[in-house]
Amino acid sequence: MTETHASVLQLRVVVETDDLDRDVAFYRNVLGLTEQAAFEGEGDARVVILEAGRATLELANRAQVAMIDDIEVGRPASPRIRLAFEVTDADGTTTAAVAAGATLIAAPVETPWRSRNARLDDLNGTQLTLFQELEPLDARTDRPGFGTTTDR
Repeated sequence: MTETHASVLQLRVVVETDDLDRDVAFYRNVLGLTEQAAFEGEGDARVVILEAGRATLELANRAQVAMIDDIEVGRPASPRIRLAFEVTDADGTTTAAVAAGATLIAAPVETPWRSRNARLDDLNGTQLTLFQELEPLDARTDRPGFGTTTDR
């Protein structure tokens, strides 16, 4: 394996919103993200940075996206970029998100990779997957079809 030296310290996704207070309340109060920092500037410029646990960047080819859409939604549904949040209770968090104004695209389903996934649009129409891992990562990676690109 080639040794690499990572210089990236954080993945931050920036979402423009027309109602910052409403959206902060949704992500903070419904999904449980915690506030890291907030800044104000001239002309009512405001930003709130919310902690979402650890971040990963999931790169998937079109065939994989189509397969995930079929499992989670039963039809093509993914935009080019979709946010995914690991939660402790996919069913309960989905119910709370819908009650807070999110739009349900597909109710939670168990996936072949042993997670429970739901698909929603947030209050601005940004597509979300809420997923709950049903077993540890090391148990899944031992199965056929799982692994890493360094295994190739």
